Amino acid sequence: MDEDYIIKKWLANELTDAELKVFKESKGYDLNTKIIDTAKQFKASQFSTVKNYDEFKADLKDKNTPVIKLKPYKVLYRIAALFIIGFSTYFLFFYNNLTTVETLASQKTTFELPDASSVVLNADSKAQFNKKKWIDKREVSLEGEAFFKVAKGSKFDVITSGGTISVLGTQFSVKNRSGFFEVKCFEGIVSVSSNGKLQRLTKGKTYRILNNLVAIDSTYSSNPEWIDNKSSFKSVPLYEVLDELERQYNVTINTQKVDDKRLFTGGFIHDDLEQALIAITVPFDLTYKKENSNKITISSGE
Repeated sequence: MDEDYIIKKWLANELTDAELKVFKESKGYDLNTKIIDTAKQFKASQFSTVKNYDEFKADLKDKNTPVIKLKPYKVLYRIAALFIIGFSTYFLFFYNNLTTVETLASQKTTFELPDASSVVLNADSKAQFNKKKWIDKREVSLEGEAFFKVAKGSKFDVITSGGTISVLGTQFSVKNRSGFFEVKCFEGIVSVSSNGKLQRLTKGKTYRILNNLVAIDSTYSSNPEWIDNKSSFKSVPLYEVLDELERQYNVTINTQKVDDKRLFTGGFIHDDLEQALIAITVPFDLTYKKENSNKITISSGE
């Protein structure tokens, strides 16, 4: 059914029972109902009153002016209909131009941006960009972790909840997980804006915010190790390591009497779960048990 046609019939109270049932099950029904409820609360402007009603009535009769009775709710319905249709058109136009790339647990993908810049998206991550506006605004929204090789040109921004990364042309990685924000520069210069502060990173430098603590460190890799199917960590709480293990292997990990705030330095590979578990548990004298194919319990060795 044509959505605009159905909305107009609904506002005029002309829908059949069958059409009304279908409309109530549509995604737009709740939004349209809220708009109508809000519209009903609108109040007309206050006009001045006539001092002498009898004089006003006589004068009106002499002029023989036709009286038009307005139906305020019908007017409001029409206004609401125009608003709904206009908003829907804008929403569809804007979001139809957004390109979204997502990965699931244990999945990575590589894609190219309109200017030939390339992005490698790590497991359980999401990136969005606008093709139509790319020439004027090179901007990517990121949730999760990604490695960028940016073609030279105008300013290139990566927008995350942890901060904004800006470059002209370089190679860098961004990790934006819950409570963990990290940027590594592998080539050129990277500008990081976070919490009202600006930090410039040169090649080999790392910027990290973990539990609201800022740290500047160095990296000697030419690219993120997770691209080569290995996760590495330096002084990172164990719970962050276990979270990454869950993402890379699509498993669920439970801990028993484990201090998961202890700092871990090391890494694990992405193509052998057994070896990955050994690499994480042995340094802390922990044991692990596979409950089934995707559920693992890690316990203290004490």
